[in-house]
Amino acid sequence: MADRRELRLVSWNVNGLRAVLKKEPGFVEIAEGLGADVIAVQETKLQDGQVKLDLPGYVQTWSYAERRGYSGTAVFSREKPLQVVRRIDCPAADDEGRMCALEFPTYWFVCAYVPNAQPELKRIETRLAWDEGFRGFLTGLAKEKTVVACGDFNVAHEEIDLRNPSANRGNAGFSDEEAGELWQASRWRGFVDTFRRLHPTQTEAYSWWSYRMRARANNAGWRIDYFLVSQDAVADVTSASILSEIPGSDHCPVELTIRL
Repeated sequence: MADRRELRLVSWNVNGLRAVLKKEPGFVEIAEGLGADVIAVQETKLQDGQVKLDLPGYVQTWSYAERRGYSGTAVFSREKPLQVVRRIDCPAADDEGRMCALEFPTYWFVCAYVPNAQPELKRIETRLAWDEGFRGFLTGLAKEKTVVACGDFNVAHEEIDLRNPSANRGNAGFSDEEAGELWQASRWRGFVDTFRRLHPTQTEAYSWWSYRMRARANNAGWRIDYFLVSQDAVADVTSASILSEIPGSDHCPVELTIRL
């Protein structure tokens, strides 16, 4: 077995990578400052060849949506993966670049951008189909080795995970179909929300804020970006953080350190 080492892992929905590259500080500067072993990004909104990213020391793995300017994921890793999987056999969303799953010698690293149910839950069936397929996919990987799954899951687990739960009950991201006990206990059985495991009562810990109504300045947000780990790795988690001070997107990065 390979020697265990502590890894620093970061996940960030950039809401358009080209836009973040142009900001100050830009994506490359932020990524270099993080110094992570793996950086996962969601909602890149890119097609192949639209960006040539200069990020020395990282192997780049991309998954593009067929639709231009939409969705997309990428993973930048210090280590070259043994293999990469980009689909979960979900016909409704497999062409949207929503996943990069990378196998490393001691674990699987999975970056996901889960479909949004959309206003009035117009896309709830696609969302639930993805959840079912993704859960099965992760469960299958966990039979082989430890799994670390991260990304924008577009759902708040419980009332503690958003500023205004009563006003948002039934809306996309906090509907009965997506959230609460069903999501936590049934859909992801066998996987652990690392931040909430380490910070069970921490309030006002959010990773996404609307661009409207000065939501970020007022910290009126939602926690919808996660690191999940398979049960065998729970004791190996050393920290889980929300990097709310990092600008550039309507989401902020989330971070996990773990011995693998």
